[in-house]
Amino acid sequence: MLADRLVWLAEHIHGEEGRGAARRGILRGLARFGAQTVPEMARARGVTRQSLQPVVDRLERDGLIERRDNPRHRRSPRFDVSDAGRALVERMDDNDTRVLRAVGRGLSASDLACTSKTLRAVRERFEVRWRTALGQT
Repeated sequence: MLADRLVWLAEHIHGEEGRGAARRGILRGLARFGAQTVPEMARARGVTRQSLQPVVDRLERDGLIERRDNPRHRRSPRFDVSDAGRALVERMDDNDTRVLRAVGRGLSASDLACTSKTLRAVRERFEVRWRTALGQT
């Protein structure tokens, strides 16, 4: 299955430091959008704070993110990507770019546009219709 293969590939091209989709997502989100609280990160990903907290704790222990004071809330610190985390994000982005360029060789622009359109439509349908399929509204 393509989804399984993509997970396997991501784990291999990013190595031990970048292992785990949640870990990569948090690092990339902080690098691109700036410091956030755990609840803000969870809302952006549609998951619970409790499910993200262990990942954030591990990233902090590994020195890839740093805790910052939050003037708006004493008990919910903001986290930001550290210099080491930023360097890892840059390596991951570079690896992704190199792999995608290699994979994309020989695919026409029209093939890629059609694929993109189809995948976007499938994603939108899943986002809207899965509840209906299970009788949830």
